[in-house]
Amino acid sequence: MCGKKKRIAIMQPGYLPWLGFFELMSDCDLFVFLDDVQYTKRDWRSRNRIRTPQGWQWLSVPVFSRDKRGQLLRDVCINNDSDWRRQHLNALRIHYRKSRHFDSLLPKLERIYSEKWASLLALDVKLISFIAAELSIKTPCMFSSELKIESSGSLRILDICRKLNADELYDSKAAAGFLDRSLFEREGIKVVFQEYVHPVYEQVYKPFVPYMSAVDLLFNCGECAMKILDSGGTDGVLLKGEAYTHV
Repeated sequence: MCGKKKRIAIMQPGYLPWLGFFELMSDCDLFVFLDDVQYTKRDWRSRNRIRTPQGWQWLSVPVFSRDKRGQLLRDVCINNDSDWRRQHLNALRIHYRKSRHFDSLLPKLERIYSEKWASLLALDVKLISFIAAELSIKTPCMFSSELKIESSGSLRILDICRKLNADELYDSKAAAGFLDRSLFEREGIKVVFQEYVHPVYEQVYKPFVPYMSAVDLLFNCGECAMKILDSGGTDGVLLKGEAYTHV
């Protein structure tokens, strides 16, 4: 008897990720946060971009990394010596105050940033969970560290798939450069690389700038954000508010 195929995605959690991250999460049966791998400095784990009148700016979370070479992502601690939470909120407030959904979205973010976060992983996952909920993504999630896997590289990803009885791995296009697909083929696990074309939607400022944090889409498009995220592939087509009945 043939059962339903089980597709999983395995990704390191990032800070306020872009739309492609959430497309991966929405288009799988189980999403695994890869939290027990080495932390990389000045990467998407601790920073992302928001839209500004000048183009875009980084929002970066300061972390303790000096003399901590090789530390795992799950062990990274936030450096709260600077008031980065206030700075990030102020940036969101200033640059999105004229967006359509500012009044409904900002108070929710304020509640998250009001907490004094110690763990980068905890902060990232909280914000990812918040954005996913706003997008009505209900894919179950878990942490790779729960599986107690000791292998590394492509074999580590394969072992996660094995342990979770996955038939298919849905991965980012960037992974095509280093993932050893032959390992998966021998195990009968199909590997599908994401082909996500960033949709073009109305932003507060013109011209449109892609690859911002997903909060950019939420501030600008609100309840229509998931329809627009799913439209990835409408390359160069401006998705206006009225096309998705949001006013």
